[in-house]
Amino acid sequence: MTSARKRRTLIGYLCFCVLGCVPYLIGASAAWQAAGFGLLFPGAGFISAGGWALLLFPLTLLLFGVCLIAWFGSGMIIAPTFLWLGTAILAGALTGDAITAYGPASAVALVLISAYLIRRRNAKRSSADLALFAVRQQYLPSMIEKVRADAAPRLPQSERELSLADLGGVRYMLDRALQPVEEFNGFDKIDQFQTSALRYQINLLGYGLALSQCNLTPNFHGYVSQAQRNLVDKYLQKKVWDYWIYETAWGHFNFTNFDPAGRDNVMLTGWLGLQANLYMSNTGDRRYASEGGLPFRLNRSTTYQHSVHTLAKSVHDNFQSSPFGLYACEPNWIYPICNFYGMTSLVIHDRLHGTDYVQPTLPSWLRKLDAEFTDQKGSVIGLRSDLTGMEVPFPTGEIAFATMTNSFAADRAERMWAIARAEVGSLLTDGLKKESRLPLPGAGIDTGNYRRGHVGSYAGIIQTAHEFGDEEFARVVQDTLDEYGALEEQGGVYRFAKGSNQANASAAYARFWRRGDYHNAITNGPPATAFTGPLLTGASYPEVLVAAATSRGDDLRLVLYPGTSQLRQELKVERLKPGRRYQVKGGGEQQITAEADGTATFTVNLSGRTEVLIQPEA
Repeated sequence: MTSARKRRTLIGYLCFCVLGCVPYLIGASAAWQAAGFGLLFPGAGFISAGGWALLLFPLTLLLFGVCLIAWFGSGMIIAPTFLWLGTAILAGALTGDAITAYGPASAVALVLISAYLIRRRNAKRSSADLALFAVRQQYLPSMIEKVRADAAPRLPQSERELSLADLGGVRYMLDRALQPVEEFNGFDKIDQFQTSALRYQINLLGYGLALSQCNLTPNFHGYVSQAQRNLVDKYLQKKVWDYWIYETAWGHFNFTNFDPAGRDNVMLTGWLGLQANLYMSNTGDRRYASEGGLPFRLNRSTTYQHSVHTLAKSVHDNFQSSPFGLYACEPNWIYPICNFYGMTSLVIHDRLHGTDYVQPTLPSWLRKLDAEFTDQKGSVIGLRSDLTGMEVPFPTGEIAFATMTNSFAADRAERMWAIARAEVGSLLTDGLKKESRLPLPGAGIDTGNYRRGHVGSYAGIIQTAHEFGDEEFARVVQDTLDEYGALEEQGGVYRFAKGSNQANASAAYARFWRRGDYHNAITNGPPATAFTGPLLTGASYPEVLVAAATSRGDDLRLVLYPGTSQLRQELKVERLKPGRRYQVKGGGEQQITAEADGTATFTVNLSGRTEVLIQPEA
């Protein structure tokens, strides 16, 4: 498909060149000749017009660059199209009785020089990619063995808890999620079209809280569940998703149906579908599976009623109908990273709701991923135009894909991690010693605010290292990030001064991530006792910080920390046996009796790390 689209694009452009030369060849008026040469290259018609119009040529190039950014950033295909054609028409209108003598040669020269530079750049890149591919073929078998040998075992849930530093990151996420739904304090507000958009900040905060709940506090709902619901409600606000109104208008020329979960837009359906399903997987609450559970309200008369089922169907149907297998975020632009979120959302949807989207779709999807979105060094590319077939540089890498791939293609994910570990690991200053650091090259880019910085990159590396069990490497990178990112602690909340909200969200849950946490949350979910055993539901935030909440069936083990100076706190527990007496050990020895509805409310004394065990009396 990529080759076919590139051929189509080239043939179409050559036809434009021929059409542009026709007025000159048949001796048409000077205006027609200048307009024709304007079709060969943006602004080239002004060179034929001559005089002061020559000043419009560099201005056209500048504006054309801006239009390409608008096309790339928001699917605004009309921008470069209208500018190119408009400047050709304007050049014709500004031309006098004759074109300049150097006009025709200049237009042709611009075409030939551009073709040469593009060809040289592609050849250079191809040569470098093939050389790296050969190197990877040499080290990959041994590197795969190494990452397997270095992988720490997955710890039992009963042996895990959030440290104070972990809780500092969790509090960063909770502070943003628990504020009133209509407020976005602590969020970066720059644009709603590209990577700094509110929707991605919401998604990452939601993923982090869901991973924490699933893997460390499955028997705690309370404010951590409320926080996840708040984030979904934030996403449903019009100002978060109305970017699609504009993108489908200027990208699809669609001015009537602004349904965000129809054609394209996997950056919504895939990402939000995953977030909502993670919440339901952890809690058993199926509100987002009900009809209209995810309403996108356009105005008083129009609401697009959706649920996780319609989002999943949209992802599946778009996968099936796209000739590339993967499909577009912005109209015309296919980002593989968003499609990985889309596939992951189908994995968890199939598990929770009994659908069968992944099994018949995945083999073809992976084949097309290899054929259309994998470069000559064997890496998944960042971005391709489904209209032209062109690839546009976009920062990605094995780190960006390995963790998600682990939920639907584990062998492929392991290979990605082996490559990342070899190539990123080569930057280590001194092996994996205690004082080692991982300096990343260049100034970096924080995709959450478009400023220079590596906080988000470090967070991604830490997450992936933990997912594949390389705890020593993760430790070194965490130490590097804590120094590089200017880690701050204020009132028990941890944040990196050098990072955006998006980068800080990623860093917050990178800190407590451990082997297989993502895979477990997607493909397994919390243990059965999370839905049958006693459940902590009442705890005040930030007064009570929950570091662990697990059950073996009829008991409840909690690890709590005080979040404020108020040490005596009230807790509420549900799913106890009605009328049964329970012994509370830790936080002040006491006995409680479950009410008729299986609830009990009691107080505990918190002093530093406080372990509380609630178990039925013999």
